[in-house]
Amino acid sequence: MSDVKELIKNKIEATPFSGNGSLQALLKTGLQVLEQEGIPTVKHEEWKYTRIASVLNKNYHYAVEKTGVSKTDVDVVRLPGYESANELVFVNGVYHAELSKILSPKDELDILTLSEAVKTDYKAIVDKHLGHSAQYHKDGINAMNNVLAYEGLFISVKKNKKLSNPVYCYYINDARSAKILSQPRTLIHVGANAEVFFVEEEITLGTDDSFINRIAEIVVEDNAQLHIYKIQNEDSHSNCVKTTHIRQIGVSKVNSVTLTLNGGMIRNNLNFILEAPGCESHMYGLYCVKGETHIDNHTIVDNVQPNSFSNELYKGIIDEKATAVFNGKIFVRQDAQKTNAYQSNKNVLLSNEATVNTKPQLEIFADDVKCSHGCTVGRLDEEALFYLRARGVGEKAAKALLLYAFAGEILDKIELEPIRKYAEEIIAERLDFDL
Repeated sequence: MSDVKELIKNKIEATPFSGNGSLQALLKTGLQVLEQEGIPTVKHEEWKYTRIASVLNKNYHYAVEKTGVSKTDVDVVRLPGYESANELVFVNGVYHAELSKILSPKDELDILTLSEAVKTDYKAIVDKHLGHSAQYHKDGINAMNNVLAYEGLFISVKKNKKLSNPVYCYYINDARSAKILSQPRTLIHVGANAEVFFVEEEITLGTDDSFINRIAEIVVEDNAQLHIYKIQNEDSHSNCVKTTHIRQIGVSKVNSVTLTLNGGMIRNNLNFILEAPGCESHMYGLYCVKGETHIDNHTIVDNVQPNSFSNELYKGIIDEKATAVFNGKIFVRQDAQKTNAYQSNKNVLLSNEATVNTKPQLEIFADDVKCSHGCTVGRLDEEALFYLRARGVGEKAAKALLLYAFAGEILDKIELEPIRKYAEEIIAERLDFDL
């Protein structure tokens, strides 16, 4: 079935959700928006450079009930440091407890489905925060995930708890026998005074096409710290739209690093909503792509309250026929006086066929702020290259050294040591740099 809208509707008809409250409301509004807006085309300003419709025009299957994924399959895709990590395994969009591993006690980390969460003391949190990302992404892609949010997962990091075990999330599409469309959904609540590290990775098993449309909505309470690292290193037949929507509703600190190497069409929506005075936010990204990979990073920093600080730095290394898009928006609302917000996007093109479209934006409605934005697109620094060559460094090694140094500023922002070392290794391998 090539019509994704019909595929989703048939899924609802085959396994209707009988719940009520926020989940049922999200389903109904999602269906309405999906019907009205449809799948975005290049005529939509936010999708001007990313042809999502052509990627979705395939004979996808929405398979969630049965899976052939085994623990042996999971062993193959585990990230370094997994021995001491909580591991959450999602297959074709749905959380599988039997494939997962939870080390943290329940009084530190609580995990249950959204359908279960609304029947517990978590109901107020779910009702208040689930679906908030739709206020910033009013398109059929976001709506498509909202329709099936009841299959999602609720994660609670308890207040006053600093998790010694990071949380690794593996999103596996089993495309060994069919083209797979999956829509993982998570709502994460980080309690007051808590601290947690999240690491996310998408994996496709098999050679058929896959499409992951994933939404993670994260709520961060007062004095909490969140570290979130995303690794995207897929094959050319694997495509994804990933929306990470972070609301800092208390004075808090968040550090996000997104690393992209391979894939077909990759779209990252990253939103930071600073709803409390004095928040601190850091957004770092590195895309090192080649072949015909298309990477589109869309970011939003919405400063709602005063005295907040945000720093955003995205760097790109684009080779062969790869294409990159960066669209970063900073909003400073009228009440957000004393805001400090900085944004920078820097790109290096290694091929005449590589392209990048970059568009940093500021919308400021307050008068006592410090904000800046900028972007650069160019080749390797010829003077630096000449300097290294003059000191006996070969041309290939000199280029690799300069590119690795360019990338290193982002890699250094990964505080979780096993993941930082892993990131350094795969970037060095991509750049033919000898660590």
